[in-house]
Amino acid sequence: MTLTDRDDVSIVTNSSADRLSSHSLARHFRAEAFNNAWANHRLLKACAALSREEFAARRTSFFPSLRTTYNHILTVDWYYLEVLERSLAGLPPHDNPGRFFDPEEPFEKCEDLSREQHAVDLRLITLCEALDEAKLGTEVLIPRSEGIVRDRLPRILAHLFQHDIHHRGQVHAMLAGTSVKPPQLDEFYCANEAHLRAADFAELGFSEEAIWSGRSDD
Repeated sequence: MTLTDRDDVSIVTNSSADRLSSHSLARHFRAEAFNNAWANHRLLKACAALSREEFAARRTSFFPSLRTTYNHILTVDWYYLEVLERSLAGLPPHDNPGRFFDPEEPFEKCEDLSREQHAVDLRLITLCEALDEAKLGTEVLIPRSEGIVRDRLPRILAHLFQHDIHHRGQVHAMLAGTSVKPPQLDEFYCANEAHLRAADFAELGFSEEAIWSGRSDD
């Protein structure tokens, strides 16, 4: 008799799997938040090596410049972080969510963009570090042009991470057309590549143990 033939075993197994899945999903989002901050740090360091004119220069991409693309990443992060934080706090959406996109490009200098991106990345890490099984079930209220849209927290977090990865790829591709070599952005997860990210982690105040053990450094 297989496990699927035994209803009593199947029920117990599914219950255990659900608990493990929720725990693992929270841990996964936590790692994704650290990866997001690390990738932004590494990519913005490369952008900072460009002149102000090179950073703003028109290029071929979805958005027409490195500056425009990173402003978009930042403003969308602001928008979704507020949505997630307010939903987790049981608050309705802000009555003016569009303020994050006015102006569309709030920063001209890479150093200003970098400062604000690092700040919102830390907010995302803080949010993900506090996730547990109950919070993963949070209903998220998203203000859209057609009204308030209801969704689930795991879907919106996954969307936000994918959005940032999508546009960082465009920044990476545009950097290839400059004098600055695009940095590797796939050296975060593998244990045997820890030495490749060690310098970035030192700059960010991250540690392998804190990220992968689930314990924050105090």
